[in-house]
Amino acid sequence: MPPIELLVRVIVFVLGLALVARTMLGAVRALLLPRGSNDRLSRIPFRVFRWLIDTAVPPSKPYPLRDRVLAYYAPTALLVVLVYWLVLVAIGYAAMYWAIGAGAGIGTPPPGGALMHDVIEAIRLSGSSLLTLGFAASDAPGATMLIFSEAVLGLILIALLISYLPTIYSAFSRRELLVNLLEVRADTPPSPVVMLTRFDRLHGLDELHEMWLRWEQWFAEVEETHTSLPVLPLYRSQRPELSWVNAAGAIMDAAALTRSVVDMPMDVQADLCIRAGYLALRRICDFFGIAYPSNPRQDDPTSISRARFDEICAVLEEAGVRLKSDRDQAWLDFNGWRVNYDAALLGVSRLAMAPPSWWDRPIASAYVTDEPVVGGAGTGPDGGSAASSS
Repeated sequence: MPPIELLVRVIVFVLGLALVARTMLGAVRALLLPRGSNDRLSRIPFRVFRWLIDTAVPPSKPYPLRDRVLAYYAPTALLVVLVYWLVLVAIGYAAMYWAIGAGAGIGTPPPGGALMHDVIEAIRLSGSSLLTLGFAASDAPGATMLIFSEAVLGLILIALLISYLPTIYSAFSRRELLVNLLEVRADTPPSPVVMLTRFDRLHGLDELHEMWLRWEQWFAEVEETHTSLPVLPLYRSQRPELSWVNAAGAIMDAAALTRSVVDMPMDVQADLCIRAGYLALRRICDFFGIAYPSNPRQDDPTSISRARFDEICAVLEEAGVRLKSDRDQAWLDFNGWRVNYDAALLGVSRLAMAPPSWWDRPIASAYVTDEPVVGGAGTGPDGGSAASSS
């Protein structure tokens, strides 16, 4: 064999081995590593598939139509990424088979087409070995070891994805439990105004302490699962109008309102809930490369205007919730809380393609959204005195 041809075959073998090793590293980082590890190679099929969806169903289309299509995005992308890994492994091994001459002794090459014949046979041998079909073999030195190793890697990739699915759906179910329960307390899309007025009427605002505690734990779990299982943020809720992103924003807004404008004893658990929330959203932004201000100032502008805040205060006050008298300071305090998670929340909302949040709807209290209960004095909007703190 001429030295130049030998050098070319060595280079091709090394490149094929490097491609296989890099592909398996990406699979390990995506499926096995118990921490957030953003693998650029594995993100390519997700980006391409997302681009195809955005092209076919752009944001200008009605949301119900987009939601029906987007519901298939994450599950289908998982299958696509498995095929993507298998194809990369097959290409890498085909390069190694060609480099050792594993395809040269298979069949009779056509006149003048020996090189193309060897390449095609190397690809055929790689596909047969990867899928353990066994319809192709080679007696070239080292070919048997490569065939066995490729078959093992193909089985490992498929087994890893199969074992990965129960973990995803278990984390998804735990996430959606509180999202669904929030609808009972805050309507759909979840509104902190509805939640505060409903608690004020039915339980008293002191009962919010348990909500802050449960959602602090929820935020901690979301931070862990949505970075170690990077496909999970893209899984949509069972119903189009529900979203884990909107639920997270509503809870943090409710905690920010109680700490800024609602006249009630300070509950440090509300502070911890907000902090757990914006830290979780920021970690997810860091993983997906979404920009946000890391050290915002209390008076930095957010997506919420002062007029919108005053509208919230008017609705709460009309519903009988006791508010602080200094609205200027209350607005500054609310903005000081909101600025910590505003950009991160909007960035994650775009990533998850969440439905419109409660800020995009007319603001109403639970007294308006609840339907009257026949025979239940004091339980409907017109049913007697409400259990308010005023």
